Amino acid sequence: MPATVFRGSDGTISVAVDSGAEGDAAKAVDEAYSLTPIGRATGVTIKVTNDVQPFHELGQRFPTELRPGNMNVYGSIDRAFVNGALLKLMLGDAASNRPAGTFVSPSFNLSVRLENPSQPGTHATVTVVGVKLNEWSYDLPEDDFVMEQVNFRALWLKVEDAVV
Repeated sequence: MPATVFRGSDGTISVAVDSGAEGDAAKAVDEAYSLTPIGRATGVTIKVTNDVQPFHELGQRFPTELRPGNMNVYGSIDRAFVNGALLKLMLGDAASNRPAGTFVSPSFNLSVRLENPSQPGTHATVTVVGVKLNEWSYDLPEDDFVMEQVNFRALWLKVEDAVV
């Protein structure tokens, strides 16, 4: 792939859903709020950690082996448009009324696609699979834009680079 430089303005963020109760809950929110693409996003962070464990032998100061551990996928989205969509993606039906018991937590895939307009067909896509929102915050400053932020956890992610 040729060296391509991207900017945030080259990106789009979209929601895709899988079948099942959790996917259906996310699909209802996606259809009601037209979340493809997610508009007014000002920042997206995706992080992957690998809990690497060093093995130290007696008498050795440096590890003799590094073993891969648990993988964690998480991140955040900052958005300058508050309409309840992201909060409903977190709470599902519980965003409208208090459920008597347990309820389905929506799950979806988050796709971040970057394409430089000066090089059409050359793009990079990161798809975060099995996303569940685990934190939502709302910031109402005196003299700036109203912002919401969600933090998420995910099962795994995949990356696709393409040159057409």
